[in-house]
Amino acid sequence: MILIAIGANLPGPDGGPAIQTCKQAAASLQNLPGMQFRALSNWYRSAPIPRAEQPDFCNGVIRLEGFAEPEALLAILHGIEDRFGRRREVVNGARTLDLDLIDLNGLVRAVPAPVLPHPRAHLRGFVLRPILDVAPGWWHPTMNASVTTLLVDLPRQDIAPWPEG
Repeated sequence: MILIAIGANLPGPDGGPAIQTCKQAAASLQNLPGMQFRALSNWYRSAPIPRAEQPDFCNGVIRLEGFAEPEALLAILHGIEDRFGRRREVVNGARTLDLDLIDLNGLVRAVPAPVLPHPRAHLRGFVLRPILDVAPGWWHPTMNASVTTLLVDLPRQDIAPWPEG
């Protein structure tokens, strides 16, 4: 199982809202070579972490199956981010699109990049809540805990369904 988190809190390069960018990015991820689309989560609104003076994020997770070399998949994700105007100027800054590789078939590794599983996924409700939608039986490969347990054990975070409309 391959889990990729999708997030945005700035308008896309065409001026469209973050939700539109997230949906377009999800569509791009559904056609990656060597991988099959399995599920797309609902969309959620979440406050930035760490809390900052920037808009709330739109977040979701896509689940794929297949195989990819971690470095190659990370390069593809960065290419999609670039297409949607992503700039890496400020750590934890506002962004037009953020694609994070959360889990790649349970692979555990510290180096080289990408670190797997994603080193902060278990601390982020905006990642765990959408994972619950697409992979309710997912176990964190190094924490030896289910997504449900990780989510319940988190301190309160502001996460709500994305308002439609």
